[in-house]
Order: sequence, then C-alpha cells, then structure tokens
Amino acid sequence: MRRERIVRVARLAAAALGAALLLAALPLRAQQSTATAGAEKQVPDNPAAHMPPAQPLPYSHQTHLALGLECSMCHTNPEPGNLMTFPATSVCMGCHTTVATNKPSIQKLATFAKSGQPIPWVRVYAVTKGVNWTHRKHLDAGVKCETCHGQVADMATMSQTTSVTSMGVCISCHKLNNAPTVCQTCHSWPAN
Repeated sequence: MRRERIVRVARLAAAALGAALLLAALPLRAQQSTATAGAEKQVPDNPAAHMPPAQPLPYSHQTHLALGLECSMCHTNPEPGNLMTFPATSVCMGCHTTVATNKPSIQKLATFAKSGQPIPWVRVYAVTKGVNWTHRKHLDAGVKCETCHGQVADMATMSQTTSVTSMGVCISCHKLNNAPTVCQTCHSWPAN
C-alpha cells in the first residue's frame, strides 16, 4: 500500500511538473512566433485602423486580383519611377465594354471613358513631404507590392493597412535588407 501511494504521488508530481513546464513554455513559444512573424513581415500593420477614402467609383482589388490580374497590369511606373500610376479608363474599359455593363458604377466608368477624363482616384498612401521616394528602386530590388501595401488581394476597399509611411519602418526595412540608411538616401539636403 505504501508503494502504491508513493507511485501515485510520484505520478501526480510528474504531472504537475509537466503542466508547470508547459505553462512556462507558452510565453516563450508566443514570443518565438511573434518574432518569426515579425521577421516575415517587414512592414508592420498600422497600429490604428484607417478608414478607406471615398473614391469616385467603387473598386475592389480583391475581386480583380482573384481574376488573375496583377498589380503591374493596371499600375505602371513611368519615368522617373517615383509613383505608380492609376489605370487609364481605357485599361478598365478593356474588360468593362462587355463585363458588368448594367452596373451603375460601370456606367459611370464608361462616362469617364467617353469624356476622356481620368478617374479622379484618391491616393491611399502619400509620400511624406521632404522624402524623396521612388517605387522604381524598390521594384528593381525585388520588393513586392504587398510588402508595403499589405495583403491587397484580401481587400474589398483599399486603405492604409500598413505603417509604410513611417520613417522608423523604412529604416528597419532598409536595415533588414542591407539597404543604405544614411539621411540622404531619402532626404535631400537644402541647397547652399
């Protein structure tokens, strides 16, 4: 009987020790997964939600990217390569002369196309004043659009989901990718 009691106490102690070790390991595991997620995600999400701006036409990147379109099919990067463009109405009308023509938003798109006016899209991300930005260098370095703009393929409406316009985020990303971090990389010095 004494031996059974010792075995039972030993089993309980082993179970308690196992539970204690498991509970102690959980925060470490969470820290490791957070560190791993941070390493994979070079540009963090914005700490606060940003409402999407009101656009002249409803547009879903989610719908269009699910059809197999790629960013560069609509957004080009003309010289000098600083900004990506919004698509010309003719690009949109390449499909929408026959697709969803009965929808009011497509009829409004067709009106823009007929008038020759560009669609007055509202930029979601704006380069901070005083920053010399070029998409070209980032594209040439192999940076993917979703690195800075988030998972656009999952967005019904485009909003500032990432904190890419923060200087600290830019510097962190540059350090991670062995890119220059000296001030003049992104800022011009005033002329003397």
